[in-house]
Amino acid sequence: MHSFFALMARMKYIERWALMRNSMTENISEHSLEVAMIAHGLAIISNEKCDGNVNVERVALMGLYHDANEIITGDMPTPIKYHDENIKNAYKRIEDVASHTMIDKLPEYMRKYYEPVFFHQKGMEKEWQLVKAADKLSALIKCMEELRSGNKEFKTAKKMTKRTLKEMNLPEVEIFMEDFMPAYELTLDELQEQ
Repeated sequence: MHSFFALMARMKYIERWALMRNSMTENISEHSLEVAMIAHGLAIISNEKCDGNVNVERVALMGLYHDANEIITGDMPTPIKYHDENIKNAYKRIEDVASHTMIDKLPEYMRKYYEPVFFHQKGMEKEWQLVKAADKLSALIKCMEELRSGNKEFKTAKKMTKRTLKEMNLPEVEIFMEDFMPAYELTLDELQEQ
């Protein structure tokens, strides 16, 4: 018996943004789907507009599983996770142990397919950059949604997330921000008119 997929099904129970008042809850299953879609888009932008050479399907899979280890660790709030280098490095080790634990829940013949989407591989730095950028874009979208619903709790998070995205200095992010982010301010009716 292998429990990998049963564990994956528990992603819907891990809520994000635990330290903040949310007008809409978000779990890591919802977040991971959004990150996978955005990462896929960023990979296409990279290949088509930025002379990139990334595997767009692999990037989407990496986005889909990027937070899967939180099934074991829970969602560590960003201000704590990145408070200092010691905490950041310790938490990275915890995430790696959790990821290995999850991979071990697969039959041996399947593990080689999942390892590249759970663990950083040499030569895939660009792919991981795009997934990280997609993760931050998803966070920015969440901040925008909360602010639009009148929840000012996310004002500082939005500002910090925008700064982090700018500091990534990725042309793919700039293109996404210019071409796609304005639509997130529209209503459903306005989106359908576009």
